[in-house]
Amino acid sequence: MNNQSDQMPPSGLALDVIQRNRFFVKHLNRVFCVKVHLLERLPELEDQSEFNDLKFAIAETLQDVQKQIARMRKIYLTLDKEADLSECGDLTNFIEEGFTAVFENKDQQSLRDLSIIFYLSVIESVEATSFRLLKMVAKGFKSKEIDQLLLQSIDESNGDRKLLLQIAARHTI
Repeated sequence: MNNQSDQMPPSGLALDVIQRNRFFVKHLNRVFCVKVHLLERLPELEDQSEFNDLKFAIAETLQDVQKQIARMRKIYLTLDKEADLSECGDLTNFIEEGFTAVFENKDQQSLRDLSIIFYLSVIESVEATSFRLLKMVAKGFKSKEIDQLLLQSIDESNGDRKLLLQIAARHTI
């Protein structure tokens, strides 16, 4: 008689090393694209912002983005890979649409600042989720360094998102 556990599929996703590496690097590249985009766009948003606390949050986010890019470069080095920005189109277009919405409200300070908060909150949410998923996939690498680098980026993205939500709450009441 067969044991039922012999018939049960293994728990979790079974990825071979090559599949896991390709998946991880492809999605790391996508997050890297977002970070590079933010590095270019955040100074423009800071200049457009009227709320001082939002200016501070943008400056802090910019510093976090710089640290996250440095961490991502370390991950690429650890994996003996290089960042590839060739597949950024769709994601960059999505993010750029949000950026454009900020300037559609350029004559209305409050709406412009709320648009900035919305834009940054969406990006931070996508990034935090992406970093968490990358961290799950990275367990297969058995690298404490990669795990720690991703955890630090998750913590920063979550902190930035919370700060933006607090600012939004202060200015929408």
